[in-house]
Amino acid sequence: MFLQEADLFKGLSQEVINAIGAIGTEKSYEKGDFPFKVDDPADYFYILMEGRVRLSVGEEGHITYTLDHPGEAFGWSSLVDRTSYTGSVECLEPTKLIKLQKEKLIKIFEKDPSSGLIFFKRLAGLIAQRLINSYDMLLSAQRGEGPPSYG
Repeated sequence: MFLQEADLFKGLSQEVINAIGAIGTEKSYEKGDFPFKVDDPADYFYILMEGRVRLSVGEEGHITYTLDHPGEAFGWSSLVDRTSYTGSVECLEPTKLIKLQKEKLIKIFEKDPSSGLIFFKRLAGLIAQRLINSYDMLLSAQRGEGPPSYG
């Protein structure tokens, strides 16, 4: 199963993996599509299955990440009590995603708190790494260097 291979879901019980798989919906997008834009309601968490997307954060896309590895996750605003997304995601080529409705995902973790703890610790690590990458990009820009590549 695809979710078992994604780093974010490693270590979760098989029962939880199965429950998450049951609520996930696969959605295909074309190049140029936006699964969501900044300020859209944050209702879904996304896992990249195939393709490539650009995540832009900031009013004018000041910080961007390219996500192109199967299993990479985005849309975490939906899971941290934000009502809207803080960034936009654009598909750079035909892309397939798994969409997880936030309320259903939270209910799964409420039934298995130990799996929920593992998941949210890994999610916190993902967010922390993106903050570190953003800080590195800002420092590089201040020094007049080109931005580092993160994807």
